Amino acid sequence: MSRSHTRVAEAVRDEACPVTEVLDRVAGKWSIGILIAAAHGPVRFTELERAINGVSRRMLTLNLRRLERDGLLIRTVYPTVPPKVEYSLTPMARELHASLTGLVGWAERHRYAIAEARAAYDAAAEQKPDEAEPARTGSRAPAIPRQRERSTWLTTGVTSPAHDRPDRS
Repeated sequence: MSRSHTRVAEAVRDEACPVTEVLDRVAGKWSIGILIAAAHGPVRFTELERAINGVSRRMLTLNLRRLERDGLLIRTVYPTVPPKVEYSLTPMARELHASLTGLVGWAERHRYAIAEARAAYDAAAEQKPDEAEPARTGSRAPAIPRQRERSTWLTTGVTSPAHDRPDRS
């Protein structure tokens, strides 16, 4: 291995590994939704279950435990019958929420440009079938509609627990 390659590998290991480890934990399909829903204040398990479309009770439980273990959620149990349990963000998770909000803004601003770049890349790749091309796995991403609507939270299907829910009074 060349010295240059070794330095690059060390830089990736030293700088990217901690980031990758953290992102693997908090950027999961359900973790982001849980953090967004809990950012609106203490939230109960059933509220989370209703707010995050498609999550099973088991996956929600596993992700809540993992986020609590990672120091991102506080689980408060009230001594009532039946027990009342609420989840709220820690200060560290509130800081993460601010970063996620910035990321969502970036994604909303650039999603059409990314879709156009993908379409241009795919069109160019289809015009040159003779050239060696890296193998692709999976299917193409669906086209993004041109309409300008506020989507639910990324791909998690999360809606705010305080909004988008019928009044249950």
